[in-house]
Amino acid sequence: MTATAGTAGTAGTVDPQDIARFSAIAAEWWDPTGKFRPLHRLNPLRLAYIRDTLCRRFGRDPLAAEPLKGLRIVDIGCGGGLLSEPMARMGATVVGVDAAERNVRTAAAHAAETGTPVDYRATTAEALAASGERFDAVLAMEVIEHVADVPLFVKSCAALTAPGGALFLATLNRTPKSFALAIVGAEYILRWLPRGTHNWRQFLRPGELAAALRAEGLAIRDLTGITYNPLSDEFRLNPRDLEVNYMGWAERA
Repeated sequence: MTATAGTAGTAGTVDPQDIARFSAIAAEWWDPTGKFRPLHRLNPLRLAYIRDTLCRRFGRDPLAAEPLKGLRIVDIGCGGGLLSEPMARMGATVVGVDAAERNVRTAAAHAAETGTPVDYRATTAEALAASGERFDAVLAMEVIEHVADVPLFVKSCAALTAPGGALFLATLNRTPKSFALAIVGAEYILRWLPRGTHNWRQFLRPGELAAALRAEGLAIRDLTGITYNPLSDEFRLNPRDLEVNYMGWAERA
């Protein structure tokens, strides 16, 4: 649900319409009852999944005060910093990247208010990869379904992933169920998101995501579905249900 990185028409990954859409509501990123309420509800689940995976991979204690201390993480399509800030508070050195300058300004202002050290940059995934920077973990959460050039985006994320590092992705499956829930339900009935936030044709089936990763020498190590219970207003992990939202991580094969 965040903006990404490039420029459509110049062999980049950015969709200008998406940048404009997210820029228009940038001030609402940190309002837990606003347009990004679903992300606020989902965030604890995402954070725990990323933290626990990295702790297993790098031999850390997830219950430590700063379990990710010493790790370098980039949050691609960081939006207002909902993932970047908590990662920094866990001890990681965090770079937050977004192509929408208004998002970056919002994120930087909030980080300054909370005293959280995050290096926010208004740039693109491909530009960052071209600079030669590498990270222990690359986060591309709710981003790939918004990009204009999926192969280039995956190539850029792969290049940013250091040897032994992990690439995390979260997206939406292209199924009738996802159209009903993520488009009709979330945008038109519940009005969780502005209409037009998602384009169902840009959703990726798990097999398509796996193929794009394989092309860049990466292999998926875990995939899990994310389901929503309207009665409890909670998101939960469900490895058996990838029909709508799903996330996972990959490493170099």
